[in-house]
Amino acid sequence: MENTLESKQKSQLLLVIITLVVVIFLDQWLKFYIKTNFSLGQSEMMISNWFELNFTENPGMAFGLTLGGVWGKIVLTTFRILASGMIIYYIISLIKEKAHTMMVVLVALILAGALGNIIDSVFYGKFFGESTYHQVAQYMPSGGGYAPIFQGKVVDMLYFPLVDTFWPEWIPYLGGSRFEFFRPVFNIADAAISIGVFSIIAFRKRLFEPGISS
Repeated sequence: MENTLESKQKSQLLLVIITLVVVIFLDQWLKFYIKTNFSLGQSEMMISNWFELNFTENPGMAFGLTLGGVWGKIVLTTFRILASGMIIYYIISLIKEKAHTMMVVLVALILAGALGNIIDSVFYGKFFGESTYHQVAQYMPSGGGYAPIFQGKVVDMLYFPLVDTFWPEWIPYLGGSRFEFFRPVFNIADAAISIGVFSIIAFRKRLFEPGISS
């Protein structure tokens, strides 16, 4: 029984590592590609009219939300780092307490997403030149990066305009105005966080039910 438990813990730890490596690699690879090949605001249609790569930079939180100013950026990045440390501690606790493997992986997804955006915030300002609407950024430019450490902008590019229409005229206040879903532009790290959080909520009964630890 003890050997079985130890084997399960090792398997869960391996799944955590794989999740982190895969998500962070894909997230950073796509961000690097976009940053060094797209000018700000440039878009490229990928699938029909409902999925495109659309380069935007986010100085704040996920899905284009912001927390203004230099100090706001430092506070946000510091909070992300501290939160990531707490998530790491939580994952270790889950593995020790024989939690459901799915729960461990979902929390690892959240951690991977947080770390992916932390890399942008902490390092991108030092490693990349400025992206403008007329110029593609350089990696490690001779004149230095566009911002000090902790002041980098998060690269977003995934855009899914599944519905792009107008509200019917008869609807009060909204009639005639544009309705677009899904409007925010995001990245793989944001998606990993969202999938992790919403899956935990959706499957909470199964994940937190006593006695279930598969």
